[in-house]
Amino acid sequence: MIEPRTAKYQWGQRVVAGIDLVNDGSYPEREANALLVAQGSVGEVVQIGHHVDSDTPVYLVEFGTERKDSCVVGCMEEEIFPA
Repeated sequence: MIEPRTAKYQWGQRVVAGIDLVNDGSYPEREANALLVAQGSVGEVVQIGHHVDSDTPVYLVEFGTERKDSCVVGCMEEEIFPA
């Protein structure tokens, strides 16, 4: 059994998108591969889970809280960094 990796980020922590985040099909109302969050956008970790197969942390990050088009995106640690 794989030991779960400890989460690097915490709930409420502000993070920055390290890459452009695109729609992987999680947002059916948007086109596939549509840009959801541009690299450099600031967001806040709102929940932390674990990928079932690899037991790696997955962060739900709310980006654009100051705009009406905010969205919550699932991010791996490699896709975000501390703000």
